[in-house]
Amino acid sequence: MSSKHYIYFLLFFLCAQNLLAQEKETHSGNDSVKVYKKIETYSKKSKFNKFIYKLLFKSNRKAKASTASIKRKRFLIKKSFDRNEGKIIRNINIETLDPFGYSIDNYKDAPEKGFEKFGNKLHLKSKTWTIRNQLLFKKNQPLDSLVVKESERLIRRQRYTRSVIIKPVEIPGSKDSVDISIRVLDSWSLIPTGSLSSSRGNFELTERNFLGLGHEFRNDFAKQFDTGKSAYLGQYSISNIKNTFINTELTYENSINNNTIKSARIERQFFSPFTRLAGGVYFENRFYVDSLPDNIGTFENHRFKLETQEYWLGHSFKIFSGKDEDYRTTNLVTSFGYKNVNYLEIPTIAYDPTRFFASEKLYLATIGLNTRKFAEDKYLFNFGIIEDIPYGQVYSITGGFQDKNNKRRSYFGGRFAYGDYFSIGYLSANIEWGSFFNNGCTEETTFRIEGNYFTNLQYLGNWKIRQFVKPTLVLGNHRAPIIKDRVLLSDDNGIIGFNNPLINGTRKLSVAFQTQTYAPGNWHGFHFSPFYNMTFGFLGNETDKFLDGRLYSKFSLGMLINNDYLVFNSFQISFSYYPSIPFEGDNVYKTNSFKNNDLALPDFQIGQPIIVPYQ
Repeated sequence: MSSKHYIYFLLFFLCAQNLLAQEKETHSGNDSVKVYKKIETYSKKSKFNKFIYKLLFKSNRKAKASTASIKRKRFLIKKSFDRNEGKIIRNINIETLDPFGYSIDNYKDAPEKGFEKFGNKLHLKSKTWTIRNQLLFKKNQPLDSLVVKESERLIRRQRYTRSVIIKPVEIPGSKDSVDISIRVLDSWSLIPTGSLSSSRGNFELTERNFLGLGHEFRNDFAKQFDTGKSAYLGQYSISNIKNTFINTELTYENSINNNTIKSARIERQFFSPFTRLAGGVYFENRFYVDSLPDNIGTFENHRFKLETQEYWLGHSFKIFSGKDEDYRTTNLVTSFGYKNVNYLEIPTIAYDPTRFFASEKLYLATIGLNTRKFAEDKYLFNFGIIEDIPYGQVYSITGGFQDKNNKRRSYFGGRFAYGDYFSIGYLSANIEWGSFFNNGCTEETTFRIEGNYFTNLQYLGNWKIRQFVKPTLVLGNHRAPIIKDRVLLSDDNGIIGFNNPLINGTRKLSVAFQTQTYAPGNWHGFHFSPFYNMTFGFLGNETDKFLDGRLYSKFSLGMLINNDYLVFNSFQISFSYYPSIPFEGDNVYKTNSFKNNDLALPDFQIGQPIIVPYQ
């Protein structure tokens, strides 16, 4: 990248930092109320204005519990758990709240405006037994605060709930019994999205809490105007069947190019450190058309049709006695898996000389030791909402064999992962190595290192700031001599926007830096969370000593915006600049090419045995 590009983005970054450094005392709260009142007055001039006003705005709560008051309540709940630990649970009382006008902490909050009440009538709030399905404790059992805390996390991770409070309620005159109160605030669950251009239209409608059952129903329609071709994706997911934590997902997809996927998954993961049994089955039927080059580099389209079956079973053993959280969340995990891929249509030998695309059977087993815990934090990927951050450690090995092309190859791999909060912030690392062995020689070897780091919440005046860093290193050795067995800098595996499969290699190094800020107060009722992201990547091949030295890069500036009055609370605007994208051009600008949740955090779970992903 030329020096002028670096100067350009340095000035850009400094301007952003200068903006953050301004600490002006404003009366934005009063201004926003005045603006809101003016809009409210104007809306009464016609029925149309009134309809638009009700569609976009909701009333501001007259009194919100202060942060100090909420912290005080949480402290008292913790003390109450300490006092009642071990008492028998007599009753479990569950209250679910509609999304508009209510508060999880303030019992006095209730819908005030007519549209809030109308919106709640349209919303089917979660059934009581839908929430009960997520609980790890039952009536007539001793109160275990760790199990209750874990149940609260499981409820909070559901996409149809916004927040939850579980607390013990002491029974007057009883010394050995206690009631449990659960209060859940729903999210608005019907999510319409779409996009429109001169050549294509797309509409997606997702219901995350179908009929209040906790099921998710997704429908995605697309149409290409110039050809008249259309596409459809339908997916139905059941997150929990009768408190078994068995998840079921049915998917049907037909793309613009008539590529089809039909799949069904039934699975129970190690969803909690207290889970003892896990397993699953997966069936998929896939047809697609993709291009491959021959030995002189000429590409030609080929038809692929395959059927996949996967089965796995796992067991978790608690290896330490005692009530300490570290002891109770440390387990010895064993799991066994079988995968059968049957190709019904494959490329000709000229385009796949080593028969990379061939039917196979894979048998794997994993054994490992892991510790999984979760810390409650705020201001990471959301604005002021409790988020559960995983931390812990994993030591595991995986072994097995593969039958493919009338050959049997053994496989061996290992994984080490560690993450925790330190004085400088949160830091985690995941290191994996795996290889097939054929007559004593390694084949399709993968070495992978992923890291995650974010700082403690910093303050610049009234601004809140976090810095995120995510590096990834992938090294491949003795990979198959075919373009499909290469690492890419694609949307899911490196830099968003680099989608051409010709931008590939056998080795990859990428690192993303993101500065996430949370602006104080509001401007006319709007809250802003600006972010700045820089992502860099390198690729390398067998002919390179390590990497080829060419720098791929992307610079993004964006903002999450929400408003106290808006029914749909947040939306995102982002702009990205690419100094160069091979096969596309130089100085490329794109909008909304960066999602603010791309820096996903690790999970210290040992689950279905798999080979180390080469991506």
